[in-house]
Amino acid sequence: MQFQQLQYFVAVAETRHFTRAAELVHVAQPSLSQQIKALERELGADLFLRARGNITLTDAGEALLPLARRILADTDTARLEVQELVQLRRGRVRLGATPSLCTGLLPDVLRAFHDRYPGIRLLVEEGGSHDLVRQLARGALDLALVVLPLPTPSPALTTVELLREDLVVVSSPDAPGPGEGRRTIQVADLEGERLVMFRHGYDLRELTVAACRAEGFEPDFAVEGGEMDAVLGFVRAGLGVAVVPRMVATGAGRGLRVTPLARPGLHRTIALAHRSDVAPPRAARELQRMLVER
Repeated sequence: MQFQQLQYFVAVAETRHFTRAAELVHVAQPSLSQQIKALERELGADLFLRARGNITLTDAGEALLPLARRILADTDTARLEVQELVQLRRGRVRLGATPSLCTGLLPDVLRAFHDRYPGIRLLVEEGGSHDLVRQLARGALDLALVVLPLPTPSPALTTVELLREDLVVVSSPDAPGPGEGRRTIQVADLEGERLVMFRHGYDLRELTVAACRAEGFEPDFAVEGGEMDAVLGFVRAGLGVAVVPRMVATGAGRGLRVTPLARPGLHRTIALAHRSDVAPPRAARELQRMLVER
């Protein structure tokens, strides 16, 4: 049973005339008649009674008509659904990002994307690069903003570098800190300072600890285990200092002293990653374009 045969059958059933039905579906009348006969042979029953030019439905035709109409309607619905998705009127994007990028980079880009494509649902998953890479690999995300280099480089992932961001030291203006009265500081100046440190698996934790060890000392943690908002809150409360991205420090508002690190300083490279073996959905590709061109 073919879709075209059902379309011809419904046209004849509604017009009760083979010639008018053929005109309705834009096909030659002999071709339409042949397809109706082929459908009747497949079903093993006549669908129409043909008597002196008067076309009526048989019992089999009456039984098939509502089913055929439903099939045609469902097909139209499916076509519209796909067209809406292709034209970015509906759909979803599953995006992963580190908490610092959710705070700094994403809000403006996601607002622009939502304004342009209000029918696309945005599902954002926060996590460290380790976790996001695993979720990409198992197909739980379409795209992920990660920090390079990846913890475990994989040929199954494609990455596109977006930006290189400076890291800065934040402290409470109400407590003495390494940035007090100075325009810049060195990583070595963090020796002896109490640090507010991110949880294990957090890219910034690993980068900061590695930088301190490269200067010959082990960092001293006042508090550890928090996400970005918690770390900034602990710093504002005077519990210690933290190393955070400049973008986050700039957007954090009042209550923080921000001190750049002197050259060569500390940096991190942000990239957009997706699976190499599966092309991201159309909506995800559009968000990817906006992130790259931002």
